[in-house]
Amino acid sequence: MKENMKRTLIYLLSGIALASVTSCSDYLDTTPLDSLAPSLTWHTEDDADRFLTGCYDGWADTDEVINLDCASDYGYNPFFWGGWTFMGNGLMTASNSTYSGSLYNFTMIRRCNTFLANIDQVEFNDQAKKNDMIGQVKTIRAYEYFDKNWWFGGVPLIDIYETAEDAQVPRKTEEEVKQFVYDEIDEAIDLLYDQPKARGYIAKGTALAVKMRSALYYGDYDRVIDAAKAIMNLGIYQLEPDYSNLYLISGQDSKEIIIAMQFIENLYTFDCGQMYNNGDGGWSALVPTQNLIDSYEMADGQTIDESADYDPEHPFYNRDPRMDMTVIYPGKFWNGAVYNTLDKMIKDEPNANYPTVADNASKTTLTWAKYLGTGPGYYSDMWKSNVCPIVFRYAEVLLSYAEAENELNGPSATVYNLINQVRERVGMPDVDQIKYGTQATLRELIRRERGVEFAGEGLRRADIIRWKDENGNMLATTLMNGPLTRVTGTVDYEETEDGLRAKITGRETIESRTFNAYHRYFPIPQNAIDKNPNLKQNPGY
Repeated sequence: MKENMKRTLIYLLSGIALASVTSCSDYLDTTPLDSLAPSLTWHTEDDADRFLTGCYDGWADTDEVINLDCASDYGYNPFFWGGWTFMGNGLMTASNSTYSGSLYNFTMIRRCNTFLANIDQVEFNDQAKKNDMIGQVKTIRAYEYFDKNWWFGGVPLIDIYETAEDAQVPRKTEEEVKQFVYDEIDEAIDLLYDQPKARGYIAKGTALAVKMRSALYYGDYDRVIDAAKAIMNLGIYQLEPDYSNLYLISGQDSKEIIIAMQFIENLYTFDCGQMYNNGDGGWSALVPTQNLIDSYEMADGQTIDESADYDPEHPFYNRDPRMDMTVIYPGKFWNGAVYNTLDKMIKDEPNANYPTVADNASKTTLTWAKYLGTGPGYYSDMWKSNVCPIVFRYAEVLLSYAEAENELNGPSATVYNLINQVRERVGMPDVDQIKYGTQATLRELIRRERGVEFAGEGLRRADIIRWKDENGNMLATTLMNGPLTRVTGTVDYEETEDGLRAKITGRETIESRTFNAYHRYFPIPQNAIDKNPNLKQNPGY
């Protein structure tokens, strides 16, 4: 399998190289600077296949998948130059929100446009193969437009341009772009094979997942259910029995994964070092927060506000098992030792993981467990790892279906069954149908369940923006305003129970955060506006 994957990625890289040859200058972020002259290519199926693989390079931005929770209440990034800090604390502007500039990048769409404009020049022996290739590219283009439209609230629908003046096109409305995405992905679904040709390639399940997520975000619940049912009916995907295995090398072929970004060590690699703590030689560039810890239920299914078993001095004890599989917390035995981020000194030596001892120490006292394996030695080189971040997985299908069904018809047996499948996988009790016996209480549970199930997977900010409170305000207005804090205390090395080793004595502030209504959208990067004066900035920036 590893050698097959290596061959697949070598072919992918050759396609990326082909797609990246430049024939045009870079103007206005909308010109096809990654296209070859049609006379030089588009003769054979092999030409088309190489350009297709070039369309995959960064199609679902790995940095976005991994880092976007830092722009939510569940994550934090201390290094302002990446832009995630400002996206999290509300200080982003059109000039300093570095990563929103990367989000506002049309390279992938330009490649897709070039492919779709030229594919008919190639004669195929098998029309179904040609249709499948077109469906893959349309899925990528639909996802790219959906992602940009959601975060910026309307973007240009671009074409292939010959001059800088031609490329100065205005933004379409959010509704217009949404409809384009819906039409595009519906076309793609009908063209695609059910099974991908190799791991990491798009097939019908991925296109249906794009349809499902985009519809969920925009509240088109019938469309969500249609897509979710269609994915289920493919009979390809199922929950991985071991939740933690999803994020290990051994889980990269899990039947739960609909699609993940593909990396292979020493060839096409993922920088996992950014996630490890200072004591392990990492950066702590993206870390979970205590807000996430507080969201996990106790093992008996009660929240920390409800359970008499919850002890604020030992907040990591007896919790939903997903907490232990998602977060490396103070007192946890990990990488052959007790993880200590609370004590400034350990055995009269400075603690390299104490939050303020170094820039690279986790400022929240926490580290993501997802994708880190058993420690930095899990990968031959943590800076060049073969981590494959997940974009879509089957649990999202179940919980999206549950949310949509509850909004349309809840509470119902269908909703309970869907949630229970996800909870039972990790040993959590089934939903208490008396306690969660109304649409409103079940909505609260679904939101909490989705939050802890997908923590660290880049979905949280979108969720707390689209979810509203009883007054119609975005949940982010409450969750993202005020101080971001970490726990303080000490670790007892004599204690044998992971969750009881840390004794928490207080909290201290990491940073102050602000979320205003206009933060619903990210700012259009100033350099994009400078290049294209027809772009209008989002209000508030």
